[in-house]
Amino acid sequence: MTLPDLAALRLLADVGRLGSIGAAGRAAGISQQSASERLRATEAQTGLVLVQRSTRGASLTPEGRLLVEWSTELLRVADQIETALVTLRSEHTRQLRVSASMTTAEYLLPAWLVALRRQPGSAGEVSVSLEATNSRHVVEAVRDRRADLGFIEGPEATDGLARAVVGRDELVLVAAPDDPWATRRTPLSPHLLGTRALTSREPGSGTRAVVEQALARAGVDVVRPDAELATNAAVLAAVRAGGAPAFLSLRAVERDLATGMLVRLRVRELDLRRDFTAVWVGWSTPPAGPVRDLLAIARRSR
Repeated sequence: MTLPDLAALRLLADVGRLGSIGAAGRAAGISQQSASERLRATEAQTGLVLVQRSTRGASLTPEGRLLVEWSTELLRVADQIETALVTLRSEHTRQLRVSASMTTAEYLLPAWLVALRRQPGSAGEVSVSLEATNSRHVVEAVRDRRADLGFIEGPEATDGLARAVVGRDELVLVAAPDDPWATRRTPLSPHLLGTRALTSREPGSGTRAVVEQALARAGVDVVRPDAELATNAAVLAAVRAGGAPAFLSLRAVERDLATGMLVRLRVRELDLRRDFTAVWVGWSTPPAGPVRDLLAIARRSR
């Protein structure tokens, strides 16, 4: 009998961690059918039943848990060797591909990247590319290895990825000064919000997901938006021009509130706080190099 290969051991560990063969397959970038076939081949190779399958998901048998425990150190060392090989191939140039949700890309990352460039030993060595998109696309880019590090700002599912909270934020409802709601003296209730079509970010946006989940928790059906726009800047421009109110990060509207271009509408009974979260492929300790350096800078800025 030969030892199962690293891919099979990683897949088995992910079944135990995620509780589903399908989720473990997604983490490995393969279909559920391929994941099931690989697990059956591993069981045939070892002569052991390693996975208990049921209609509610999958779990490891005692033998499977023991094999995962034995292989943990092996997988950790293998990941370190893989990272070291990538570092050797890069020679003297280090590349960092970052994918970030719009609020993070617009209001946080510029300062973080300046700090990365100023870090001793980094100047001229790190080549950074940045894609600004919504949280759903960020997670897809990291899973597909099109990005080394991602930053999201909503409740997007991150199964199979390592993650760390790097900041916190609050969404606020803003409107033009002449909006019918601008002169209200009492806070808006969730049910009143549910009667009006608002200006909104597009599906997949972390901002939109936070608002929709908060309204759903309050028992309010989400109304189709008056307008769906792909950037914070576009949403701000629409609201300034007299469009329907919109929920946006407090960071995005501070200047407009200070100058009177927009007014903040008070809302009650909704929890609109959220985390800024970094995601990457691998273990909880990020790989050495630019990924770990940028994460450290982001964490220090909280």
